[in-house]
Amino acid sequence: QVQLVESGGGLVQAGGSLRLSCVASGSIFSVDVMGWYRQAPGKQRELVAAIASSGNTNYADSVKGRFTISRDNAKNTVYLQMNSLKPEDTAVYYCHYFARSPATLREHIYWGQGTQVTVSS
Repeated sequence: QVQLVESGGGLVQAGGSLRLSCVASGSIFSVDVMGWYRQAPGKQRELVAAIASSGNTNYADSVKGRFTISRDNAKNTVYLQMNSLKPEDTAVYYCHYFARSPATLREHIYWGQGTQVTVSS
């Protein structure tokens, strides 16, 4: 089991910045991917950004150039720095953890409880 605890959401004006953090604990794999998804009211959950333990990153087109994902492997923590926020970034942001067991190839997927980000115009 992996537990994910998020923090850093809140209310900010358009053009402002927020930094989300997610700490993972439990049965952490040495090779994994951590990331952030978001879900706005009435919309499907979508990938925002992800970062592998190797450091490779992936971003949604809508946040490229504005958001930066990073991680501290020693602290099992992933961060999402969100700059130039727009009202359309308003959503619940969920931390995500993915790993594949090297022995069994079983996938391990976990979600955080979510943190609200609201951007006012």
